[in-house]
Amino acid sequence: MILVTGSVTAREDSLGEIRRLSLEHVHRSRRESGCISHAVHVDCENPLRLVFIEQWADRAALSAHFKVTASRDFVRALQPLAAASSTLEIYDATRLERP
Repeated sequence: MILVTGSVTAREDSLGEIRRLSLEHVHRSRRESGCISHAVHVDCENPLRLVFIEQWADRAALSAHFKVTASRDFVRALQPLAAASSTLEIYDATRLERP
């Protein structure tokens, strides 16, 4: 499984638009082949920061997601609304059983 984490920090005047775009992106992404989960959360310590957590079946599914025009458009739409650079980290993850 591939785990993706990311975040974007909005300006106060752009928070509503970033939240709207983010939810639209999450709901669309959940319908893509290979998407296990895709969510956006508000950071409790900084309510202007939205945090994304995604799970993808494999690298091919994530690569296909990055090629979707709407995904690229989403990233471009966030840039002028953000207070700072967004983050994105990708991990190859294996589920561990509880001890």
